Order: sequence, then C-alpha cells, then structure tokens
Amino acid sequence: MKKILLSGVVLMLSLSVFAQKTYIHAGRLIDVKTKKVLNEQTIVVEGDKILSVSSGYQSGGTEDKTVDLKNATVMPGLMDMHVHIESQTSPTRYLDGFRDNEADVAYKALPYAHITLMSGFTTVRDLGGSGVNIALRNAINSGLVVGPRIYTAGKSIAPTGGHADPTNGVRRDLMRDPGPDEGVINGEADARKAVRQAVKYGSDVIKVTATGGVLSVARDGSAPQFQQDELDAVVRTAKDFGIHVAAHAHGDEGMKRAVKAGIHSIEHGTMMTEETMEMMKSAGTWYVPTVTAGMSAAEYAKIPGYYPPVVRDKAMQIGAQIQQTFAKAYKKGVKIAFGTDAGVFPHGENYREFIYMTEVGMPNLEAIQSATLNAAQLLGIEEKLGTIETGKIADIIAVSGNPDEDIKAMKDVTFVMKEGKIYKQ
Repeated sequence: MKKILLSGVVLMLSLSVFAQKTYIHAGRLIDVKTKKVLNEQTIVVEGDKILSVSSGYQSGGTEDKTVDLKNATVMPGLMDMHVHIESQTSPTRYLDGFRDNEADVAYKALPYAHITLMSGFTTVRDLGGSGVNIALRNAINSGLVVGPRIYTAGKSIAPTGGHADPTNGVRRDLMRDPGPDEGVINGEADARKAVRQAVKYGSDVIKVTATGGVLSVARDGSAPQFQQDELDAVVRTAKDFGIHVAAHAHGDEGMKRAVKAGIHSIEHGTMMTEETMEMMKSAGTWYVPTVTAGMSAAEYAKIPGYYPPVVRDKAMQIGAQIQQTFAKAYKKGVKIAFGTDAGVFPHGENYREFIYMTEVGMPNLEAIQSATLNAAQLLGIEEKLGTIETGKIADIIAVSGNPDEDIKAMKDVTFVMKEGKIYKQ
C-alpha cells in the first residue's frame, strides 16, 4: 500500500514538473499600466495563469508549445463594460419579442457570444436582458459553449412605463402591471425587492434605467425616472449584497440623482453637464460612454421603417451627442471604462469604440487601457485580470498591426487566449 501511495505521489510530482507550458513570443507587448509598448517579449503561460513575462525570446522544453506573435501586437484580453449579449439590432426586433420563446433567445445568443470572444473581448458586462444572459454566463463558465466571461445584470430595473418596463408600447390588455419580479418598481419597498429578486436569480450587478431611453417604445428619452428614495434603496440594498449598480442615463437630472445615491457607473451620459462631471469625480463614479451605440442608432434612424416612429425621433435627437459628451468628460478627468452597448449594433464591431474615443482626443494606448486595466478596476477584479503580469489569469490577445500608430488595427484580432486556452490563432 505504501509503495502504491509513493508511486502516486511521484507520478503527480512528475506531471506537475512536466506540465506543458505555452511560450508566447510577442513582437510588441502593450503594458497597459505604463501605456508603453515593449518590444520582443516572452510570456510564459501554465494552466490558466501567466507564469512570467520577460525581455527577449525565450525557449521552452520539447514538451512546451511556442506561439509566434513576433509580427503582432500583444495585449491583455479586452473588456466591454456594456453589452446586451442576448440580442442584436434588426428592423424586426420589436416584433421578435412576441415571436421568440426563451429557448429561441438562447440559441440566437450563442453566435453573439462566440463572435464577441473572437473579436478579442474575453470579458463583458451584460447590462440587461431577459434572464437568458444568466444561463449563458453559466454555460460559458461550465465550458458548455464558447464565449467571453460574463458579468450580468439579468433583467434591468425600471419604474412603471420606464425605459426597461417590458410591457411598453403594446395593447393595453397585454400591458399588465409588472412588478419587482420583472424588474419594475414603484417605491422603496419595490426597489429592495427587485434587487433581492435579481440576486436570487443570479445577477452579478444591478442595472437601473435612471432616465428615459432611446430604443424603448416609450415617449421620453431623457427625463429622470426614479425618485431619490427609490435610487437610494436600490443602491443600499445592492451594497448589502456586495454588488455594484450601473445606471443607464441620458438626461442630466437623472444622472445627478444616481450619483447622489452612490451609483457605481453612469452609462451613456449623453446630456451630462460639467456640474455632474465634477460630482462624478468627487464620488469616484465611473463613466461608460457607449459612443458606438449613439452613432449607430442615429444612422439606423435614417433608414425608413427600421425603428418605430417614437424610437426614430429619439435616436435622431440623442444618438450622435454622446461622442462630444465623452470628449468633455475625458478632458475633465472623469474615470472612464470602455463600453459599447453592443447589440444596439452588430456584435463583433465593438472595436469601433476605440476609433470614436481617439477621434476626440483620447490617446490610442489610453483607449486600450480603458478596455483592460480600467475595466478590471470597474469590476473590482484588477488583482486577477486587466494586465499581462505574473500570476494574473492568462487572458491574452493579439492584433496584426500596431494600434499605437493606427487604432484601426484593433479590428484585426488574430490571436485570442482566455484562461490559458487558445481560441483563435
């Protein structure tokens, strides 16, 4: 018996000593902490972790694997802090809600998750869907399907008739009177229950619609939607569970109420004033701009019949303003994390946000930092992800060009590794 046990220990030690490592030879490596490009680096990966990062091209043993990225630019896996992984823009989107069952939504979401990962986004924050997003997260974590790491809000929280009320714009007999179980609240008690219900269903983050929105079939696109006591109750209850709250907001008054309540991030921020920017700086509130969504919605609104009339008018008025708001917030020094609202435009085009951000003054490497280190800080996972450093989880991507010189290179992702496993090469 002792010999068998000793043999087992020797075998385990042998396997650990000779476990295959992956040596990544990076011609250019972006250090997102210092915003510098390092030349001729070797990243050694073992299992799902980064074992070391060193100068020069190092070689492993005969049992190890070498990945040649000498002609590429290597960086941490990208993170998009605002996506809707269940759906994608379409002129039939508003009818699909009456046609698709939950299983239909789930099957349609699979290619969206796959293309997101293949585009270099190894982590996303999903800010509102039907609840299928929770199941998809679990399936990806279990290895059943391929996709990015998902932090999801499940169903967004709104007041009756608000931006995320799922019964907006339908016949009165179909409107019903949804409540906290469906993310619709009126008053503090409802707010507390909706948060607790979301946590019970498995949400990682809470999303509230602090103002009206563009793409919902509701008249207003910017007015505040919650009373202060309701937002306060949402944030306090979420804090008790140790999770963050993100606030969709276009109008300024709704943003002010959200920041005052202690919201973790403002999404979109279209009509944000300098006063609100100062409030956000003082409170440490993150800003997730989603410029691509605004630009895309304004373009789709020009296509006859693409949106219902009430949506078309809001998209024309609000959409294209976000880029200039982002420019002002960046110059003011508001904390910015990368987010696109993918789903409002086709998944896989998330890279466009880098272009819009740099067009109005953000340096290329700082834009990449917003999608790596900053995003990890927003999620509170910077000890595990967001940089390529020893001990971090091996989420690593590469693009064929040099984004420090031409940010459009972010479109051409040629290599994707998530948790030490290569998905694209």
